[in-house]
Amino acid sequence: MKPNAAERAAKAAGSQSALARVLGCTPQNVQRWCASGRVPAERVISVEQATGIPRHELRPDLYPEAA
Repeated sequence: MKPNAAERAAKAAGSQSALARVLGCTPQNVQRWCASGRVPAERVISVEQATGIPRHELRPDLYPEAA
């Protein structure tokens, strides 16, 4: 199965724990995002900055891909 954007972000950061450290949150939060495939709206920009995963992939409902 193809990894979701949250899982790809964690991998880009090195691990779920590494992403949590960069963002200043708990690894459990990142694990929840990976399990659900949904990054909270207030974290999208910081995840994008930390990992390079584009915001339109992290939350296409909030950030539609530019045409």
